[in-house]
Amino acid sequence: MTTTSSGCLLVTVTGKDHPSITARFTGLLAQVGAELLDVEQVVVQGRLTLCLLVRLPDTRGVPKELLFAARELGVALDFQAVESPDAAANPVAARYVVTAVGRALGARELHSLTSHLSEHGALVERIVRLTHTHLGSVELHVTLPPSVDPEALKRSLLALSMRDNTFDVALQRESVFRRSKRMVVMDMDSTLIRIEVIDELARAYGVGEQVSRITERAMHGEMDYDESLRQRVALLAGLDASVLRQLAANLPLTEGAETLVRVLKRLGYRTAVISGGFSVAAEALKARLGIDHAFSNVLEEADGKLTGRTVGPIVNARRKAELLEQLANQEGILPEQVIAVGDGANDLLMLERAGLGIAFRAKPRLREAADTSISAGGLDTILYLLGLTGRELQEVG
Repeated sequence: MTTTSSGCLLVTVTGKDHPSITARFTGLLAQVGAELLDVEQVVVQGRLTLCLLVRLPDTRGVPKELLFAARELGVALDFQAVESPDAAANPVAARYVVTAVGRALGARELHSLTSHLSEHGALVERIVRLTHTHLGSVELHVTLPPSVDPEALKRSLLALSMRDNTFDVALQRESVFRRSKRMVVMDMDSTLIRIEVIDELARAYGVGEQVSRITERAMHGEMDYDESLRQRVALLAGLDASVLRQLAANLPLTEGAETLVRVLKRLGYRTAVISGGFSVAAEALKARLGIDHAFSNVLEEADGKLTGRTVGPIVNARRKAELLEQLANQEGILPEQVIAVGDGANDLLMLERAGLGIAFRAKPRLREAADTSISAGGLDTILYLLGLTGRELQEVG
């Protein structure tokens, strides 16, 4: 077999893996004066695939030394003449990473995922398993030609995960910022914890139905967030503050919350709660989980009872986004290096301001607007979106 006029040859080695294979073939290529242009190696269940893109010094064909080495090592060799990588490369193709996370990913799930990618013209260049005890998370590195709309692909993948409801799918632009996140900010109610604190307080005080009606009106756009909060808090006037503190001391954490914060802290990430909930609960979580910052609404107290008013500025949607930027600036972090997580409409601006906005078990409007959505897994799913593997998570502990 001869090479093309460019002298480029793709050498593919497959077979049972053992330590000397890569060293042997690269050594032989060096001996014949071949220029190594690209290399990729993967081992699956002890079976090696090694690809070497080389430019040979002449067109004499495949060096016989490679064939002898393959026979001696018990591996198969394949050769393919290719164009120069300079001519074949597409410099305008955008690179993305698709992360799928589920309890277990099988052939059906991967077929659905890769079919969606194919239908949108995405080319899968590499697939990496992130979990190691089972096939629970994979990372697909893809390229999108200029004709592909990444927003349309994101919506399609979101619809796929919502329809299947057994795994989550995230699409992220591959860049230095994807691998250099430094801070995670989270909503509290129905995100970091499984409840809405104000609903629990209202039920304890016997005003649950009234609070729910105000919440419903706000969700339908009949009043803004600030006014709805004032009216709901007013209904709590006279509630013994000990009820709030007892609730704050026993907040039910969302699945994966402790793991997420523990791993982030050990890896040096900064963490924050930015919540439209109440400070007693947010401060309790800050102390319990070791979170770095907590911002939320402060309920006014007098003589051991709630007055039905808040103190200071209300933490609404705009305030959440401002606090994210303020924290990033304080920590010397770019907004692109921040991950924001929330579940409701008042988290939208915060998610848009972050480098990666994640809708967690969220309402449809937020899921569609966010960069990605998590519905099937817990909060620790976020760790896989950072590109961490199961083995790395075990090392962190």
